[in-house]
Amino acid sequence: MHTNTKSMGKYEILYVIGIIAISFSSIFIRWSNAEVSVIAMYRMYLTNLLMLPLLWSYRGEIARLTAKQWGRLMFSGLMLGLHFLLWMGSLRLTTVASSTVILTLEPIIVMFGSFFLFGAKINKAMILGVSLALIGSIAIGSGDFALSGAAVTGDLLSLLGTVAVAVHILVGKQLLQTISAFVYNFLVFAVAGTSMAVYNLVAGIRFTGYEPREWGIFLLLAIVPTLFGHYLFNWLMKYLSASAVSMAVLGEPVFASLLAWMLLKESLTPLQLSAGVLILCGVWIFIRYGKETPAGMPENAEVLNAGQEGKAS
Repeated sequence: MHTNTKSMGKYEILYVIGIIAISFSSIFIRWSNAEVSVIAMYRMYLTNLLMLPLLWSYRGEIARLTAKQWGRLMFSGLMLGLHFLLWMGSLRLTTVASSTVILTLEPIIVMFGSFFLFGAKINKAMILGVSLALIGSIAIGSGDFALSGAAVTGDLLSLLGTVAVAVHILVGKQLLQTISAFVYNFLVFAVAGTSMAVYNLVAGIRFTGYEPREWGIFLLLAIVPTLFGHYLFNWLMKYLSASAVSMAVLGEPVFASLLAWMLLKESLTPLQLSAGVLILCGVWIFIRYGKETPAGMPENAEVLNAGQEGKAS
C-alpha cells in the first residue's frame, strides 16, 4: 500500500507540471503573428530537433515497428496536427477562456471512448469529478460564448479540435502499450509537423522570413507546452488511464485564464476564480477516486502495472 501511494505521488507531481506547461500554449500563440499552421509546424519540428540527439538509441525499436503500428502512428499524428490547426485557429477568433473551456469536453469524449473501445469501467467518482470540473469550466468562459459571429466560429473550431485530440489520445493509449513513449512522441510529432507543412505548401503560406521574436515563440512552444506538456502526458499514459490523462486539460483553463489576465490583460472575475477552485477539486476527485479499469481487471492493476514498467525501464 505504501509503495502504491508513493508511486502515485510521483505521477501526480508530473501531472501538475504538465498542466501548468500546457497552459502556456494559448499565451504563446496569442503573442505570435505567424499563421497558426506555421506555428504548429515549427512547434512540432523544433520538438523533434530537440529530441534528435536521443533518436539513435531507439533505432532498433523503430526498425521493428509493424505496418499496423506505423498506420496508427500516422493516424494519431494527423489527428494531433488537425487539433493544433483547429484549436490554434480558434484562439484568433475567440478568447483564451472560451477556447480552452470547449477543449475541456475532451475527457468526456475520451472517457466514453475508453468505455466503448476498451471496455473500461466508469464509476461515480469519475462522473462527479468530470461534472464539477465541467461546471467550473463553463463558469470561467461564461462571459464570451456569444460575443460575436467570429467568436461562434472560433468556438466551433475549438470543438472540432477537441474531437481530433480525443481521437489522438485514444489511439495513443493503444500504441503506448507496445512501444516506448519516446518513439511514439517523436514519430507522432513528426507526422503532425509534416501534415502542417503540406497544408502550408498547398495554401501558399511562407515557411521563412520570420523575425527572431517569432522563432523564439516557436521554440518556447516546443519546450514548454510540448516537451513538458504533451510529451509528459503521453509518457504518463503508460502508467495512467487515458481518461485520467485527458482530465489534465480541465486544469488548463484555470492556469490559462490566470496567465491571460496577467500577460494579455484579459478580464478575470471573482466568479471565474471560484470556478477555478471547483475545476481543480473535480480533477483531484477524478484522479484520486476515479479509477478507470478494463472490465474484469482489478482496480489496482493499473498502479501495479506502472510499478512493473518502472522496474523494467
